[in-house]
Amino acid sequence: MGPAIAGPFCFVRRYNVAMLYKYHPGTTPLVVNVPHAGTVVSPELAQRLTPHAQTLPDTDWHVDRLVEFARERGASLLVAQVSRFHVDLNRGRDDRPLYAGATTGLVPVQTFSGEAVYLSEPPGDDEIAERVRQYWDPYHSRLETLLNEVRERHGHAVLLDAHSIRSRIPRLFDGQLPDLNLGTWEGRSCAPALREKVSRIIASAPGLTSVVDGRFKGGYNTRNYGRPEEGVHALQIEIAQRSYMHEDDPQLWDEDRAGPVIKVLEQIVECLQNWSP
Repeated sequence: MGPAIAGPFCFVRRYNVAMLYKYHPGTTPLVVNVPHAGTVVSPELAQRLTPHAQTLPDTDWHVDRLVEFARERGASLLVAQVSRFHVDLNRGRDDRPLYAGATTGLVPVQTFSGEAVYLSEPPGDDEIAERVRQYWDPYHSRLETLLNEVRERHGHAVLLDAHSIRSRIPRLFDGQLPDLNLGTWEGRSCAPALREKVSRIIASAPGLTSVVDGRFKGGYNTRNYGRPEEGVHALQIEIAQRSYMHEDDPQLWDEDRAGPVIKVLEQIVECLQNWSP
């Protein structure tokens, strides 16, 4: 990987195909997927981004760090390295909207807050198709293969899709988002018993607010791979960034603030690993 390209946070780095994702194999039925924490941007894309977009404002900052402990617990980890401004790995390749109201696309041209991503012309259909081929296809091929392998080995697989977002984004939702947002596609992506167990964990988390299937019911990954009748159970956890970091300074990792959130995630991971249909 080459030197950083100048930018307000210096997070824009030279793209290398080997940096599409990091994968750590596990020994349990649990797969933890982190599709939006990547900060790698190709130099070709970097020069087309607005100054604001170069700060990568819609990144799921530090989520990979929040779930890093799961490696030692035996979970498989798949962590995207490229920025969602290349392509959104939690949307379908057909770019079908997942939620009513304002949203962003498979290849975002606006940030969550509505600012332009590109200085001039956004990507056209041919470029979007090429990004799907270059980034989306290999990532989802790996994720699907991994889930199938885990299911064959253990008799079932559990996917935890881990995300975070700023706690206040008026364009996307009203008011302040709860700290912990569990999504199960309204109970369709996992067994009811599993949904209930994780719901109890987040509801009893000290000092943290929570909701189940609220604003974030689960994105493409949860809805597409969550097939309980076929032995794959998927849940999404969307974490309000204020609960573990300083939202006005995303580079800063706050160990004290992140600690309670990691403890809850440890309970969730233990639950998902020990549960069986």
